[in-house]
Amino acid sequence: MSKRGKVSGGRLEFIPPQIPTLVEQPPEDEGWVHEVKFDGYRTQLIIDQGGVRLFSKNGHDWTAKYWPIALAVELPCRAAILDGEVIVAGERGAPDCPALETAIWNEPSRLVFVAFDILHLDGRNLAPLPLLQRKQALWQLVEPGAGKIRYSEHFDGDTLAILRTIDKMGLEGIISKRADSRYRSGPSTTWLKASYFEEGDFRIAGRHSRAWHGSNGPDGHA
Repeated sequence: MSKRGKVSGGRLEFIPPQIPTLVEQPPEDEGWVHEVKFDGYRTQLIIDQGGVRLFSKNGHDWTAKYWPIALAVELPCRAAILDGEVIVAGERGAPDCPALETAIWNEPSRLVFVAFDILHLDGRNLAPLPLLQRKQALWQLVEPGAGKIRYSEHFDGDTLAILRTIDKMGLEGIISKRADSRYRSGPSTTWLKASYFEEGDFRIAGRHSRAWHGSNGPDGHA
């Protein structure tokens, strides 16, 4: 078995996450899909014969901190590794990062895990598969819903329209991903991050329009 998702003593091992590259504006060419950049803590959820565990992006076991999520996992599989973020939803439905740390200690029932990728499923290493195939497998496992384990939708098309919609919703930004890319640990140019937008001028397909310029932000996909 590949080192990704390999079993050690009957338990799956943590996989270092793929890290997006910060860009000033998202790609406009074909072959990319876009996901909401959640304002939360990057988390890896592992299911195996030992139960459910949740790890920080640096590989620290945070299951005890995220215990309501661990208890809520009832997915139709024997083993899986999901990549995602732990968030707290604010009043408008957008993630509320300032409330997250408080919720971990005082209101853990508010914590939600949003899954955006799957690396392992019932003995299969899914990391070499194209992103959209992994997203399909993830959707079939998690399915869209409003429980503690949620699925992160992806979008394609006009990135400017997507950015404007996300901004109106009070969300942080977007992660653009190559639709045909495999999952690779570490810094990546097939995942691009644009966030904290300020309007500026640029041209799309020969016409004058508005753009959004990114700057670095907290945890999340980072």
